[in-house]
Amino acid sequence: MFALVDCNNFYASCERVFNPNLLGKPVAILSNNDGCVISRSDEAKALGLPMGAPIFKWKSFCKANNVNVLSSNYPLYGDMSDRVMSILSQFTPDIEIYSIDESFLEFKGFDGFDFSDYGQQIRQRILKWTGIPTCVGVAPTKALSKVANKIARSNIKKSKGVVVINSDENRIKALQWLPIEKVWGIGHRLQKKLKAKGCSTAYDFTMLDSEWVRKTFSITLWKLQQDLKGISAISLDEPQTKKAIATTRSFEQSVTDISYIKERVSTFAVTCAEKMRKQNSSCHMVIVTLRSDSFRKELEQHRVSRTVILPHPTNSSLVIAKSAVTALDSMFKQGVHYKKAGVIVTGLVPDDNFQLDLFLSENPKHKPLMKTIDLINKKYKANTIKLASQDLKRTWKMKQNHLTPKYTTNINDIFIVK
Repeated sequence: MFALVDCNNFYASCERVFNPNLLGKPVAILSNNDGCVISRSDEAKALGLPMGAPIFKWKSFCKANNVNVLSSNYPLYGDMSDRVMSILSQFTPDIEIYSIDESFLEFKGFDGFDFSDYGQQIRQRILKWTGIPTCVGVAPTKALSKVANKIARSNIKKSKGVVVINSDENRIKALQWLPIEKVWGIGHRLQKKLKAKGCSTAYDFTMLDSEWVRKTFSITLWKLQQDLKGISAISLDEPQTKKAIATTRSFEQSVTDISYIKERVSTFAVTCAEKMRKQNSSCHMVIVTLRSDSFRKELEQHRVSRTVILPHPTNSSLVIAKSAVTALDSMFKQGVHYKKAGVIVTGLVPDDNFQLDLFLSENPKHKPLMKTIDLINKKYKANTIKLASQDLKRTWKMKQNHLTPKYTTNINDIFIVK
């Protein structure tokens, strides 16, 4: 059996844990630079606030309806997610963290278990230990557990947050309830093709000829169909190292000063290098992207990228930052108002197993230096040690006018009980 555990309105729920005054009130969480709505409480959804709404267009609506608008507090959300996933690992060793707020669990050797009761235990422990409400869907396959979770979420009062699909009768009833556009893994284009074949529900999709699905579409869609039929074809994904790592950010405002962009690109490169070292990888290539302000049509537009092929794999912040800044010099166009830049490292290989070069190699001092910097930054505070090309007083310059305290990750923001 599989279970999908999904946190309800996760970002908004994290904020409510530390600010109970938000309970029962509409809450909207904004994206980077307070751009658009990326998470809503049920109360905000009921008011008609759409997902992805640009906040500058909906500001008066939010004010008129007393919607609590908050900036994204990613350190808080990431820490709360880690706590939830840690609790889930207590219920089974077989777990796939699918996103920041949901995980698949596989129950091997749980024959004879009452999964309704077990699901309630999962919900209650997470709620008691973190304050985050969840829904649990349990079924014989991953895809069906996703369906069960949707049913549990659609009517929490009736389902009490847990739905178990444990018979063919329940499976058919659930699939007949689920519209084809709501099926996990079926996107906008695919649903159009399936609707043209007469599929209006998930059940209709399972009734299509399997060989036709496999030949017409893909093995992935065929596996999804098998899963929905109750035949397990999609297994838990093993944790994998990333094949590419990207750090991209928009600037606070349009920028024409190359020195400012160089500092940002250097910082992005260092961040990519740190992420590589965490997963014990090195890269062969560094890609730098630069983009002008596309919203200001009256200004000259410029969108460009450069790829730097390194002579040997590396995860040294010094080498990667230098390569990125050099690429920026060849890309920058005087007079253009730039709004966004990014650094991508790709061609990743294990940092202890790659092809050596007879004539070229990295400075042997870099590896112990990077290790020491990482240890100091981890022990004391992120960005305690920076490169000289970085601004020592600046981290991310994002617009966050409605940011709440980092209750669990910053010692200065911890609650003081008097």
